[in-house]
Amino acid sequence: MSDVAPTPLLELRGVTKVYGQGDTAFAALRGVDMKVNAGEFVAIMGPSGSGKSTAMNLLGLLDTPTDGEYWFKGVAVHNLSRDERALLRRQYFGFVFQGFHLLARTSAQENVELPLVYRGMPAAERKAAARKALADVGLAGWEHRTPAELSGGQQQRVAIARAMVTQPQVLLADEPTGNLDSQRSHEIMELIQQLNRTQGITVLMVTHENDIAAYAQRTVRFVDGLIAEAAHVA
Repeated sequence: MSDVAPTPLLELRGVTKVYGQGDTAFAALRGVDMKVNAGEFVAIMGPSGSGKSTAMNLLGLLDTPTDGEYWFKGVAVHNLSRDERALLRRQYFGFVFQGFHLLARTSAQENVELPLVYRGMPAAERKAAARKALADVGLAGWEHRTPAELSGGQQQRVAIARAMVTQPQVLLADEPTGNLDSQRSHEIMELIQQLNRTQGITVLMVTHENDIAAYAQRTVRFVDGLIAEAAHVA
């Protein structure tokens, strides 16, 4: 058996992120090193202002570092143009947020189809893909309901289906249960955990809640722009 460690799927090397200039400059990240292997489920934790959301935005290609390197699948992301990053993001990443961000007057199926519309997928193919994605999150038969006709937990399931319909390699979830009650929160976390285990999707999740972080394989804790602790969940 080889002792060589696997090449990380995502890696930050000495990453800093500074907002503002001069006396008003604020260092949100101060030299972060972080590795995530393919198929991992990682919870990112820390107090407000610790840098965890900034790190998530960088990992999701929604922002760029001030200094340092970001490598994804062997690609030097820090050297890419805005358009190249956008292409990489569309091809490999799915996003789930605390707010469901569904189009209000649009059916669940049409909401899930939207990323495929942007990709130019033919209508018949994208409708079939959206139906399957909704079935995968337990919403078969709910395709034609609008968000107003769905509970909070169901709306988040639609949001997860929308993130998964493009078959991403990485799912980034920012406080995915923040707007849900306890029962619905654990239902959503069981769903995300199942997607990680059965489909091998790498999951990065920001959360404040220890019981939600417990669904992950390991936690990474940020304090004052640095990683203070990384530990596997028992």
